[in-house]
Amino acid sequence: MTKIGTAFVVAAAFLWLTAMAPNSQSGGPYSPKEIDKLDRQKAPDFALKDLRGNTVRLSGLKGKVVLLNFWATWCPPCVAEMPQLNKLYKKLGPRGLHVVAVSTDNSIGYPREFVSKNGIDFTVLYDENRTVTRSYKVFSMPTTFLIDKNGIIIEKFFGDYEWADTDMMKKIEKLL
Repeated sequence: MTKIGTAFVVAAAFLWLTAMAPNSQSGGPYSPKEIDKLDRQKAPDFALKDLRGNTVRLSGLKGKVVLLNFWATWCPPCVAEMPQLNKLYKKLGPRGLHVVAVSTDNSIGYPREFVSKNGIDFTVLYDENRTVTRSYKVFSMPTTFLIDKNGIIIEKFFGDYEWADTDMMKKIEKLL
């Protein structure tokens, strides 16, 4: 895909996501300032089903470092960073990192097929009604939160990243 095509898809995805994520105060879309209110705050707890139907609670991961990624299969940057997230998980998972991806797709079939075809090893959850996505005030895809062992949001990342990059791994390793 060309850079212009990719930019168009990202812009369309951004507009769709902001339209579906209402602000609790005005009924309009979340702004980047809304998500900043989560900085250094306790990560909102949630319970979602994984792709096999098992319930996963964020509070069940207390005492672990969590990389919480919001994504969708229709989002090119989201899809592009999945192999990097998987590589990071394979390297740091044994040391205690939990990578959890929350799919906002319209059907659970899309992330199931993607995970199966791409050999994703980390936990993928399905946010059917996008309630968790809204509680994290996600306004663009992908959005990722780094959560420490105490359940505090340490940092937010917007867009796709080279998660297995040495500098990124060092940043995460400090929390393990």
